[in-house]
Amino acid sequence: MEKFLEGKSAVVTGGTRGIGRAVAEALLGAGASVAICGRSGEAVSRAVAELGALGGKVAGCAADVSDPGDVAALFLTVDEQLGGLDILINNAGLGVFSSVADLTVEDWRRTIGTNLDGVFYCCHEAMPRFRQRGGGFVINIGSLAGRNPFAGGAAYNASKFGLIGFSEAMMLDHRYDNVRVAVVMPGSVDTRFNNQPGGGDWKSAPEDIAEAVLDLLRMPERSLVSRVEIRPSKPRKG
Repeated sequence: MEKFLEGKSAVVTGGTRGIGRAVAEALLGAGASVAICGRSGEAVSRAVAELGALGGKVAGCAADVSDPGDVAALFLTVDEQLGGLDILINNAGLGVFSSVADLTVEDWRRTIGTNLDGVFYCCHEAMPRFRQRGGGFVINIGSLAGRNPFAGGAAYNASKFGLIGFSEAMMLDHRYDNVRVAVVMPGSVDTRFNNQPGGGDWKSAPEDIAEAVLDLLRMPERSLVSRVEIRPSKPRKG
């Protein structure tokens, strides 16, 4: 693979498995140094060891992105082990699927806290680091659920609709600071998202989403693809 990210440093939240893990592997393959986080310290340690075996510099930190203190600690780890930040991939997410009547306050808070608040906390930490580097790139992993509501998806839909709005407003806020912001919106991806079985070769693969991330990072700085929708080319019928 072309090492077009040589000398760049990246953070991937939720990087221990699924889309985040595939993105971390792709960034390493392109020459970047990468820091990942996840809520389980054991899972982070295992993923760091496995990613490190692929070559390149890898750091990790146990962090719940819905906790601003954990996020601050993650970015201090980035400062100490990677020496700066150029790319932020906000991937960490969860889904709780229930009707509004049955949705608990705690489930609502966990969903919004992880999928939306956590993105803000990470971006807020990233911005002063981008300024030190003269710019940066934020790629938020959203979902087609951010434009297509479905029954039982009130909390998840709200978080992903909000993520699109946040991403596009941040892009407008900081485009003249040399910070590019994009949102990638996958449909069905073959992962164990929310601890559910992957279930099907008709779905997009995590590596497909990672390839889209690399494509965004390859774009000339004069141009920005601000929103990418990805869906299975032949979804299961019925």
